[in-house]
Amino acid sequence: MLIDPKRENGFSLDFPLLRLDRAAIVPARFRYHGGVPILIAILAALLISARTIAETVIDYAWWREIGQLPAWFSRLSYGILPLALASILVAVVVWIAFARGLKFGGGGLRHHPLLARLSPLLALVIGFVVASSTIDQWTVMRYLGHDGQGSGWQDPVFGQPLGFYLFTLPFYRMLQSFVLASSLAAIAVYWASARFSQLRDAFEEMRHSNQIEIASLGLGRGLESKFLRGAGALFLLSLAGRMYLARYGLLESQHGFMVGVNWADENLRLPMLVAIAIAAVLSAASLLMGRWKTAGAVLAVPILAMVAVPNAVHALYVRPNEINIERPYIQRHIEATRSAFGLANRVSETEYSTNTASRIDFTKNRALLDNVRLWDRAPMLQTFGQLQEIRTYYDFVSVDDDRYWIDGKLRQVLLSPRELNPASLPTRTFINEHLTFTHGMGLTLSPVNQVTSEGLPVLFVKDLPPVSTGSLKITRPQIYFGELANEFVFVGTRQQEFDHPAGDENVTTTYAGKGGVTVGGLGRRILLATHFGSSKILFSQDIRPESRVLYNRNITSRGKKALPFLIFDRDPYLVVSDDGTLQWILDAYTTSSLYPYSFRLPDGTTYMRNSVKVVIDAYDGSVTAYLSAPADPIIQTWAKVFPGIFQPLDSMPAGLRAHLRYPDDLYRTQANLYTTYHMDGPETFYHREDQWQIPQVTVADGSV
Repeated sequence: MLIDPKRENGFSLDFPLLRLDRAAIVPARFRYHGGVPILIAILAALLISARTIAETVIDYAWWREIGQLPAWFSRLSYGILPLALASILVAVVVWIAFARGLKFGGGGLRHHPLLARLSPLLALVIGFVVASSTIDQWTVMRYLGHDGQGSGWQDPVFGQPLGFYLFTLPFYRMLQSFVLASSLAAIAVYWASARFSQLRDAFEEMRHSNQIEIASLGLGRGLESKFLRGAGALFLLSLAGRMYLARYGLLESQHGFMVGVNWADENLRLPMLVAIAIAAVLSAASLLMGRWKTAGAVLAVPILAMVAVPNAVHALYVRPNEINIERPYIQRHIEATRSAFGLANRVSETEYSTNTASRIDFTKNRALLDNVRLWDRAPMLQTFGQLQEIRTYYDFVSVDDDRYWIDGKLRQVLLSPRELNPASLPTRTFINEHLTFTHGMGLTLSPVNQVTSEGLPVLFVKDLPPVSTGSLKITRPQIYFGELANEFVFVGTRQQEFDHPAGDENVTTTYAGKGGVTVGGLGRRILLATHFGSSKILFSQDIRPESRVLYNRNITSRGKKALPFLIFDRDPYLVVSDDGTLQWILDAYTTSSLYPYSFRLPDGTTYMRNSVKVVIDAYDGSVTAYLSAPADPIIQTWAKVFPGIFQPLDSMPAGLRAHLRYPDDLYRTQANLYTTYHMDGPETFYHREDQWQIPQVTVADGSV
């Protein structure tokens, strides 16, 4: 286009070219010499990153507290090194694209001194964005930690072992996404820098003449660049890799009533994906030779065929004969789902007749009849609250079933821990919430089948401090870590900790456990104040250098932080150990969304194992993880990545092992799946001839 620099629509366009010269931009009176600007920049960066630094240091102290520093360092190294290497690699490619783009547009880095200085930083920023959006540290860790197999199972289509789908395939997909994103970034930077260089030259020309012509940087001319053709070819090659890997993705595809490869996938989509991959390679070769129209045509034909042909064949041929054609694929889906969710060879079915009555043998079933449960959890929770909260700031969160040997008999009981609820404190101040009221106290325990003359539950453990009417004794009733505990607290301060009420008096205590992090000197105080966002930590006279701060006290959050690669059950439960201490037991799962042919839960899960039992001490917060499914390939991988973090289940104290139970979430999932997947015949499954239903009972609180 032609522009008259003197007059356009009545406005004067006569202006000198703005030069990015330091002397012109920064007046002399504002120019500083020496290291003052650098010092200011460093101080500003420190202020901006102060919270991150505080969180890192406090994190280090917490991992040291629970004795898992090697695991923390492993996580850091796996998180930093792959990301750093990928960022640098992309930055180099982007910087080359930037320089080549400027040169292709008519200039070069030497014509843009400011850009020459800024280009490495811009390239690193773009590299970090690309790398952080495509590189996943957990995928890298699983890939490096697995043994390549996972089990003796091999898929019937490609003959790959289970480990390939759980560990290797996600890593390959990640690499393909990284290459694809990197090539797109290089193309975009090249194009933008070429256009920028061209515009700069055009405005430079405007200074010497009354007209300016800005040429179009069209696709055809752009592809004259060898660099752009190479980047485009790399993009097409990464696309070929995606199509090749997409073949394995068919084993995860959803087809209405089944998951996995079906007839159309095996006979049509699989060869077509190979054809698209080959076409992408040929298209890349055409692009390198400058034949971009040929490159587009070569790729378009198999893609269009992939969109139209399989769906048409499925509608016209497969659907009218679905059960006969899809029978072997349905069988694979049933077997895979039962195996993935632990239903294969683990469930026995027994039919009970309701037409004939049989007399109960009281002699053989005495222990069972003595423990028939009369109390339900929901009303028992309300009853415990009415009878045993004692103070408004105590709360019962949940009721759990368990069995204990009491006075020589195995008794089924209901129990609930008495936790401190800071939200219910009469006066909510920093001292009350974080220094004085620091912990819950004891529990209430009742047999499931006994009732007093007033219609109330019989209490085997009750009151404050906890009193036991049987042989079950509690030696350390304080609950510093629990389901309600969430706020940080300081122990060992000049303020006495409230322990429990005794009539009109309050009994105090001093924490004697090994949990928590020592406050230390001023530097640690500043970090704690920054981390928790409270200046009172910095200025409180009650907090001493030898005081300890307990944080991450919610047991589920604590378990997730210590073992972030596991999924935790919704219902942790408290156990009174043989030595009278209180221990929380949490069930943890290894899951995956990549198990071939398996049913997909609403959250995407296709595989689930209760692989870990986690024990957290209610007093000192120590975290111990025990392997409950050592044959699980996923937990085997994590055990290799984090050596020493898991203990064999046999090493768990017998007093705790006796209280292990079947996990709630796993039981619900398996029960719901088994209503359909007890049908192991393809035809019965297809027609849903024997679909079961789980009885629904609405309890007092309205839940089902």
